[in-house]
Amino acid sequence: MTTTPTETPVALSHEQIAEMLDLLKDSDSVELKLTVPEHDQRSAVVALGMDPLDAQIRQVFFFDTPDLALDKLGVVVRGRRIQGKGDDSVVKLRPVVPSELPAELRAATGFRVEVDALPGGFVCSGTLKRTLDSDEVRKTVAGERPVRKLFSKQQRAYFAEHAPGIELDDLSILGPIFVLKLRFTPEELGRRIVAEMWIYPDGSRVLELSTRAATNEAFQVAAEARAFLGSQGVDLSGEQETKTKKALEYFAGALKSGS
Repeated sequence: MTTTPTETPVALSHEQIAEMLDLLKDSDSVELKLTVPEHDQRSAVVALGMDPLDAQIRQVFFFDTPDLALDKLGVVVRGRRIQGKGDDSVVKLRPVVPSELPAELRAATGFRVEVDALPGGFVCSGTLKRTLDSDEVRKTVAGERPVRKLFSKQQRAYFAEHAPGIELDDLSILGPIFVLKLRFTPEELGRRIVAEMWIYPDGSRVLELSTRAATNEAFQVAAEARAFLGSQGVDLSGEQETKTKKALEYFAGALKSGS
């Protein structure tokens, strides 16, 4: 299942917990996520002692059709520039059932099956990532090289299987999104938290807090993280926004309006 951007978090049902446990046993990891409502972001940053000057700058571009045909198919195509590191590209499919994925794909370099869990929902995704040299994404979005060149042969095959009839080179560029990513380890929690602030061209922001866990400790880590964040005054009951969905809808709307 997935959580929609406007959904108020509710407790998972027994059936949903059983479904999540079934997905976890065949997944590589779980990422526990929480988005902080915009009106509470400043207080959360202060309470958690986050210093924006320690953050890594990223620039994210998505590729889709103007009517978001890939999004409707559950396919995400992304290019990313990372300060101080090389670029990377991703082809992601969600939802997936891990036990139904081909063994060859599971063994591929750069392939990962992960359950994303957030208050009130979860989704399992299969992500195939490729590391690129610096400047490859910039040259692509500048029109100096075709989009397909960002992706490996295996990524292109993965894409073609799940997006039949759609060519990578025909996709529109949706972006960029300016992102600040900060990793920190609160002493009281004893595990790393990742904070990502996604800043959209209209000035709106999504602040996502996350931590990764082994699949056999997901529920314990979730309980510990919720207890810690709650003790710091972070709102755990706000509406959850999916940062990718918000980006796709924003830029697709801009394409339609011609802005």
